[in-house]
Amino acid sequence: MTSAPAPRRHRVAVLAMDGLLPFELGIPQRIFNRARGPEGRRLYEVVTCSVRPPGPVATDADFSVLVENGPEALATADTVVVPASYELGPVYDEGVLTGELAAALAHIRPGTRLAAICTGGFVLAAAGYLDGRPATTHWASAAHFQRLFPTVRVDADVLFVDDGDVLTSAGVAAGIDLCLHLVRRDHGTAVANDVARWTVVPPHRDGGQAQYIQRPVPEPQVATTAAARAWALDRLAEPVQLRDMAAQESMSVRTFTRRFREEVGVSPGQWLTRQRVDRARHLLESSDLSIDQVAREAGFGTAQSMRQHLQAALGVTPTVYRRTFRTRGEGADGRAA
Repeated sequence: MTSAPAPRRHRVAVLAMDGLLPFELGIPQRIFNRARGPEGRRLYEVVTCSVRPPGPVATDADFSVLVENGPEALATADTVVVPASYELGPVYDEGVLTGELAAALAHIRPGTRLAAICTGGFVLAAAGYLDGRPATTHWASAAHFQRLFPTVRVDADVLFVDDGDVLTSAGVAAGIDLCLHLVRRDHGTAVANDVARWTVVPPHRDGGQAQYIQRPVPEPQVATTAAARAWALDRLAEPVQLRDMAAQESMSVRTFTRRFREEVGVSPGQWLTRQRVDRARHLLESSDLSIDQVAREAGFGTAQSMRQHLQAALGVTPTVYRRTFRTRGEGADGRAA
């Protein structure tokens, strides 16, 4: 008796353009290649390709990278990722594709999922993929992006935008958030959290979190809200009051709320809801608890409350979410749903 063939991996093609940022080029490789399914099976296959025949591609550093695939590899992709470049030329200056880049993008099959990191969004916009759609890019380029592409609904205040088959992100670290989000969307929280642990990055920063936080690193000897966050995470199943969180830092509620927003980018209430949604997702994927029990363990109290919050955050009910990711965990083919 012969065993069934292994499911085909979801294929991610990363487009390397002259002037690329090596850090951003490596993000998809690191995140997607770490994702594992049942029995350690790799869920993605990542290939890097150039807009030209195989050969060296210049970076913004003092070295080039040798890319062994030409643009034809884009035709084999389920997802195409376009990282940033500092040498986009007319794409960045005028919003117009070069002939070489247009020819490369022509290899992409209809229905392929597209994702851009930082100024890679200029490429998608110039190709018409973002017309009439929401998108983001690095905050420093957002105003220019909007002037070049007036039909794009630019949001300069978020880490990434998921518009279904087209996703865009802010710069550098937000590319990690975007790729983790895709893994989470494809295969659930448990797989994405495993990737985050291996790469030693936060498992989840919501796309709506602010790009630019006023005080991302506290000044020396200035009190932070980290202890209050740790305290709250240990008590998600209990009622957590704002005044109790503030008390952990010996601050007034007003001072604590202001400091929290400066450090985290959202209000304490928004942050707490996101942590509870993440806890609910994890329990729905990994446990046999009933929907009512998951709601209590995640701190929502009732199934109805959890249903409303998951519907708002994910667009699905708890039951649908559990059924979706339980099915994928039992034998997903690696393709995006």
